Formats: sequence, C-alpha cells, structure tokens
Amino acid sequence: MMFTSIPFWAIFIIFLIIFAMLHRSTRAGMMLYVTIVSLGFFAWANGWMMQLLPLTALISWSLTKAMRQYTGTKRKTFLLTIILLDLAPLAYFKYAGIALFSLSRLIDSNFPILELALPVGISFYTFQAISYSVDVYKRRFALDVSFLEYIFYLSFFPLLFAGPITRAETFFPQVRRQPVISERLMYSGLWLVIVGILKKAVVADYIAQYNNWIFDSPLTYSGFENLMGLLGFSMQIYLDFSGYSDISIGIAALMGIRLRENFRFPYQSLNVTEFWHRWHISLSTWFRDYVYVPLGGNRNGKVRTGINCLITFLLAGIWHGSTFMFILWGVLHGVALVVHKNLQRWLRGIPDTWYTKPFSVFVTSTFVVCCWAVFRAPDINTVCSLFTQIFTNFQPKSIPAFVAMRPTWLFIMGCCCLLLFIKERYYNRMMIKFIYSPWLLKLLAFACTVQLAIEFHTSNITPFLYYSF
Repeated sequence: MMFTSIPFWAIFIIFLIIFAMLHRSTRAGMMLYVTIVSLGFFAWANGWMMQLLPLTALISWSLTKAMRQYTGTKRKTFLLTIILLDLAPLAYFKYAGIALFSLSRLIDSNFPILELALPVGISFYTFQAISYSVDVYKRRFALDVSFLEYIFYLSFFPLLFAGPITRAETFFPQVRRQPVISERLMYSGLWLVIVGILKKAVVADYIAQYNNWIFDSPLTYSGFENLMGLLGFSMQIYLDFSGYSDISIGIAALMGIRLRENFRFPYQSLNVTEFWHRWHISLSTWFRDYVYVPLGGNRNGKVRTGINCLITFLLAGIWHGSTFMFILWGVLHGVALVVHKNLQRWLRGIPDTWYTKPFSVFVTSTFVVCCWAVFRAPDINTVCSLFTQIFTNFQPKSIPAFVAMRPTWLFIMGCCCLLLFIKERYYNRMMIKFIYSPWLLKLLAFACTVQLAIEFHTSNITPFLYYSF
C-alpha cells in the first residue's frame, strides 16, 4: 500500500466519511471498523501472510493479560515467552534465508535456499507489541485494554507499514477519551500530508533514479558524479522516510489521534548523539528504552557504557538487515557514539560560536553521509569503488557537463539543502499560518501538491525505503 498512490487516497476519502459518522456514535464500532480496514490494507500488501498480525495480537495480548496476575519469576518467564513469540515470525522471515545460506557455505553443502518475502510492516507491529508487554511488566502502563483495543492499536494502518513506532501510553489514553477532531488538529494533519507527499512523491522519487545508477555502477562515473549520488541518497533516505512519517502522523491527526514527531531536522545536528535524538526518534528511543537501558545503560562506568552502546547499535544494524553492510553501518554509529560520549567533557569546553557550530554540523553530516554509503551499497567493494572515484578521479572538468545535463536534479537538491537548515521555529510558523489560512488556500495548496506529484511521476516509483525493514 502506497500512501502516495491515487487508489489509496480514493479509498481513504470514502473511509474517512464512514469513520466520521461512526466516530460520533460508538467507540467500539469505530475501532472495529478501523481494524477491519487496517487488516484489509495489510492483506492487500501481504496476501495470506496477513494472518500473522491477528495471530501475534491474540497471543501477545492473552499472555500479557495473564502476566498481570503474577509477580517475581513467573512474571519474568511470561515476559520472556511473549518477547520470543513476538520475535519468532520476524526472525524467521528476515533471517532464516541468510542463516541457511551461511550454514550451507560453512559446511560446503547444498541446502535449498529459502527465498522469503518479508511481510511489509512486520518489524513495526512487532516492536509495538513488545513495548506494550514490557511496559505492562514494568508497571509503566496500568490500563487493562480489551482485545479490540489492542488489535486496533497493533493494526492501526497509518502506523502499520513503516511506523512511527507508537507506545501504548501515547495511544490508548486518546482512544479511551474518544478522540476529538478539532479544526487545528485536522488542518495540522493536512499540512503534514501535503509536506509528506512533496517530500516523497515529488523529490525523493525523482532524485532516487540518479542515485540508483551511481550505486549500481560507481566505476562508470567520475568522482564528482559519485559524490552527487552519495549526497543524493543522503537526501533521498531522509525525505523518503520523514515524508512517510509526516503522512502517517497527518492521517492519524485527521482521525483525531495525536502522534509524536519522528524527525526533527536531523542534518542540523552538532554531533552524532544529537543526530540520533533527531533521526527516526521512535526507533532510536525504542532501542534506548528496551535494549540499552536494560543492558545497564550508562550506570556501570565508561567501559560498560561503551559496550552497551555498541551492542545496541549492532542490534539496530541487524534489525535493518542481516547482511554485513547493515551490521557495519550499526557498528560505525555505535563507535561514533562511544567516542563522542568519551570526549564530551573536552567538547563542552568549546564555546558555541558562529564558526564552531557550522563546523560541528559539517563534521557530523560528513560522517552520517559516509555511513549512508555503507547502508545503501550492496557490498563493501561498491563502497570502496565509490570513495576511490571521489578521492582519485574527481574530474572537475565533468562538472559543467553534469550541470548542463541535470539542471532540474541540481536545482531540487539545492533547494532541499537550503530547506534542511531552516530554523525549526520558522517551520512551525509556516505550519501555523497554513492552519489558520482560508480553506480555499488550503484546497489550492493540496491541488498544487497533487499536480506536482503527477508531473514528477515516473514509471519506476520507488517504494518507501523502510517498507524493506
């Protein structure tokens, strides 16, 4: 299911009309209706594998409800069982194929290699299920929810396919209060939908075409062209995923559910720690609260803190994919965080001035962009080829030809780079002005967005990148 496709929005408009009628009358009817539609979208995307979601919901909810009655060892055993059962389908579909392949290579055998299609959204609803059970176990979440409420939470279609991962403490109290769809919430949702479509359908999909050529064959292009492809992918992955998050949060707002932001201008970060406070916030805080803190966090000295940090980001890399490249990407960020934590005392002595801040942003962004090469490339040879071309075959004479051939691509990239560094307060002011603007202006803005999406539409639409995870 693509949030930028015409079929989705045609269905969603019809859905929203019926939702508005049910919303005023019965909370249970509204939840049942949304759950059926959500499972329908899930079946549309995954076919017969849609059965995994209701099965996971039933098992997780039943065992968590039973766990409430116990204390001590029994309670801990229940939690461990729930986590293992929640993770089992994800581990099977994501890692069974590569595990059998590795074992076959190791013992020089000919095992049949499993080619398993990863069900879209399985990672995100699995993480939501685990967070719910852990919060109940630790008594951070006390509400006793019904099965209808729970499957409504787990299958809520704006969140189902690529997050953001939403905690029970944020979601259920709003559902219990019968969400109020105020004009401000509705128009802020419309703003986010417009911004998200522009990010994904207009910009990310357009610049992705060139980026793919570079990463498919870096040695075919000059160093400058490789550099542009690397910068292009860094922009693409941000706009693609933050665009999805904006649309997701916007659709939820149109339904009266307030969700927390998932991206806060991450490329403005002064250091890698701040970057992870701004990038994919729902995932980074999930790993912090459910992996890093249980491992001991920063409570047991610098060495143990560093180990905990490395383990957390190693697991984050493995979550993104089982290949060596994702693991390396996670390790690189883990090492960078350990280095930054150990240098913080010295770094605090450097004053924030008009020149130290831009330099910090430049160093942080350079590191993040280089890591994106590892994240995107199929193997280490591609990464080496890309950087070899950049540092040894830059060819400044190719720049005029590139400018002449790709003026639209460069113009879009230039505009995006400028907008990335807009102050957050200015962005919020623009959103408020949109919310309180005349309805005719809102309609015009939405129509222009749709027209732009159609104009930039290509036959090779890139699925949301995080559908793969």
